[in-house]
Amino acid sequence: MAGVVYNYTELLTAFNDLFVAFMKAMFGGRELKGKTLAVVGLGHIGASTARDSAALGMDIVGYDPGLSIESALKLPREITLVDSIASAVANADYISLNIPYIKGTPDEGGTHGIIGKDVISHLKSDAVILNFARGELVDSDAMKGFLDSGDGRYVCDFPDDIVWDHENAILLPHLGASTEEAEDQAAAMAANTIRDYIETGTIKNSVNFPETSLPDRPENAIRMTVVNKNVPGMLAHITEAFAKAELNIIQQVNHSRGDVAYNVLDIDPTSDGGEGVCLKDLQRELTMLEGVLSSRILFGTPGAGYARNIDGQYFI
Repeated sequence: MAGVVYNYTELLTAFNDLFVAFMKAMFGGRELKGKTLAVVGLGHIGASTARDSAALGMDIVGYDPGLSIESALKLPREITLVDSIASAVANADYISLNIPYIKGTPDEGGTHGIIGKDVISHLKSDAVILNFARGELVDSDAMKGFLDSGDGRYVCDFPDDIVWDHENAILLPHLGASTEEAEDQAAAMAANTIRDYIETGTIKNSVNFPETSLPDRPENAIRMTVVNKNVPGMLAHITEAFAKAELNIIQQVNHSRGDVAYNVLDIDPTSDGGEGVCLKDLQRELTMLEGVLSSRILFGTPGAGYARNIDGQYFI
């Protein structure tokens, strides 16, 4: 009887070993070290992804047409920057999408379906696309064609009616900001971002305005911001208004994104003749220029000094 029990124990042990080996084979994968990661969008999250992945031994290729100086300083030295999404993904084993969703097609200045047939045609057959940004960035029909034709993978945390049941797609719940800590951090970031804009004119994390990091306002200077349509000649018209008022521009920043341009000007509040200038009159003249959308004077009470041009009418 003891022999039967002993043999049964041996058989059970052997079966367990085979089962473990079988399960391990089901979860075989690839090492990240030495693989190429394409990071599309190099803002705060994209730059962090690039830096952390480089620390794991990955080769990093990045693309971001609006790369800010602040984000550039956070990138790993080993990163290779390219001039198009197609160039970034061409030889990548993994692709991380970190760009905002903007309504409209890429031809219209938006990002809806920006990962479409043209981009997907450059992917390696076994590439893995990681989309934790927005589901609408990817053309689902084109992605399904890619998944059908090779051994690629698509990982996303947004619903997708077309690829949700595809064997090569992994759709996860969108839970990245569902922890108590993440919600606190998101609230703090939103509050700090709005405060920076109100107090200094700095723009961060905007989906429709250009990212704008600003130097400190010089002592005794007055900062003015002007939002205008991004059309030729606008900057000349804006600076001409200051010249007419005989005001010296101490420093100036001009950034644009799509149809919108954002100007920040630090000025000496006294004219070249040493006399004071009525800023209300200057602001009205600036705001009512053809193509100007709004203006703001950042001096005194934070959040005050806003003016807008609505269909040719002046509102403050």
